[in-house]
Amino acid sequence: MALDYRKCAQEIFDNLGGKDNIVSAAHCATRLRLVIADNSKLNTEALDQVEGVKGMFENGGQLQLIIGTGTVNKVYDEFIDISGVSAASKDEVKAAAAAQQPIWKRMVKTIGDVFVPILPAIVASGLLMGVVEALGKAIPNFASTDWYGFLDMIANTAFAYLPVIVAISAARVFGGNIFLGAVVGLSMIHSSLTNGWAAADGYNVWYLFGKGIKVGGYTLGQVNQLGYQGHVIPVIIAVFIMCKLESWLHKHVPEVIDLFVTPITTVFVTCFLTFTIIGPIFSFLETQVLNGAQILVQNVFGAAIMGAIYPVTVVMGLHHMYNVIEAGMLSVEGGLNTWMPIASSANFAQFGACLAVGLKCYNSRTKQVAIPSSMSAALGITEPAIFGVNMRFFKPFVCGMIGGACGAFFGALVGLGAKAYGVTGIPGYLTITNYPLYTVMLLIAGGIAFALTWVIWKEDQKDIDAENKRKAIEAEKEAAQDAFKAPDNYVMSCAAGKVLAPCNGEVIARDMIPDPTFASGLLGDGVGINPAEGIVVAPFDGTISSVAASKHAIGLTSEGGMELLIHVGVDTVKMEGDGFEPQVSEGDQVKEGDVILNFSKDKIAEAGYSDCVVVLMANSDMMEDFKAGDNL
Repeated sequence: MALDYRKCAQEIFDNLGGKDNIVSAAHCATRLRLVIADNSKLNTEALDQVEGVKGMFENGGQLQLIIGTGTVNKVYDEFIDISGVSAASKDEVKAAAAAQQPIWKRMVKTIGDVFVPILPAIVASGLLMGVVEALGKAIPNFASTDWYGFLDMIANTAFAYLPVIVAISAARVFGGNIFLGAVVGLSMIHSSLTNGWAAADGYNVWYLFGKGIKVGGYTLGQVNQLGYQGHVIPVIIAVFIMCKLESWLHKHVPEVIDLFVTPITTVFVTCFLTFTIIGPIFSFLETQVLNGAQILVQNVFGAAIMGAIYPVTVVMGLHHMYNVIEAGMLSVEGGLNTWMPIASSANFAQFGACLAVGLKCYNSRTKQVAIPSSMSAALGITEPAIFGVNMRFFKPFVCGMIGGACGAFFGALVGLGAKAYGVTGIPGYLTITNYPLYTVMLLIAGGIAFALTWVIWKEDQKDIDAENKRKAIEAEKEAAQDAFKAPDNYVMSCAAGKVLAPCNGEVIARDMIPDPTFASGLLGDGVGINPAEGIVVAPFDGTISSVAASKHAIGLTSEGGMELLIHVGVDTVKMEGDGFEPQVSEGDQVKEGDVILNFSKDKIAEAGYSDCVVVLMANSDMMEDFKAGDNL
């Protein structure tokens, strides 16, 4: 018996707590996605019993009702009509769901969104920095060689220019111009400024409005000529302001002058606010944290507190200033650096937490980031682990803080110290005074963080679902490859040769292609094919003349001069390559029947597009005896 779509939609609506409790509604290929204002008003038992609802779960702030392919869109249409709720895209629903989350979750998510794309750069740099620093300490002569200088330069690049990388990524997240974001990031580490890591040696000051205008002991318009190397939070705040200002200006500045007024105003105002307000606030914060840290490390409980909050100062970009404490400790006769064990405990604890995530998680992408990031943290470079994994999932970050506190407490209790500064974690063995006790301290810090993370942290269901989906797609693709039988029917012919059907499926006339441009013949004559599977083969012997950046279209040229376009789907350029895997590159030579592209029919369907494969000969009007159709 066919499902009554109206009845299904009505029963769903009746159990959601009223129209005012529905924030947003959308659907994908199989699920009705709803954002609910107050979940306590839901009648979940009744929803689960609605005919047509095959399952229900909450994920990412969304109530998702599983209805099924080909049915969900019809139920959705009825639901919109009944509820009066405005239709929304999946992205709009995600944004609405995110807005329902607590502010601290949104802040953590924002940091994760900024750092996930740049993780490969900082993971690679972090690992290389740890190795290079360790070699420099272990082999003193190596530290003065050209090879050391060269490797150190490569290793430090991502961190020396971290504000620029972060600014570009943040501009993308906040919807601003990434190149303006880059300018803001570059201004914060400009070569005319004193390097932020050398702040303890002093720096100059600009007085933009003179020295006489003071407010509460602060000189108005005072700009410290100090770079923000290693900082993260002030960069994100600055770019957030930039993006909001740029958006406002685009809406209010007349189009005729928008091109030059908006960029120059955006950059000037953002940089002015960054150096006069955001910068001084963080300079003051640095001083207070530094003074507080110097007091706390004088006893075991203070050391434990610093071991816990050290990663927080890494997030804020304040951790480099601790070199001042270490230098002061070593400057006195017979001085011992007791700060190093605290920092080492904190870093190794983040290693333990990150490693637990990497070993416990099911999602392969998370695992690919977590394992190398944990190795970097073990070598003393924790940014990849903190930003890429622990802060992103938050609970591992907190577990790392607890482990760091325990390790630092032990280190202070037994009087651990170092003879130099600049290294932590495993490379710390090169400077520590007591190897066995240092080992115990690392085991305490890393072990507690690992155990707590393993017990407390649970992988998000959406990551597990994503991994299961990826594996299912891979299995489906392998099965399709194994069962694949190359097409044996020709769909075009002319004096220059024949064109094999590039995929199996129903061949349709060109004017039946569900796109007016292709159907009109404006781009050449040919056919469409409703594909049976996601495999495309070369239709003749020839050369790959082009592969679209979005991976969904391939151009080929035959030895006889036929110029062919194979375009998978309609409007699939908007998928930006997701679901498409070209097996060839521009300039490759192919033989008839060679596999040149794999694609996912399911992903195209989920995106809401037709998967019709368009096969057109661009120069068909120049080919003698040209014919198009099935079985030529």
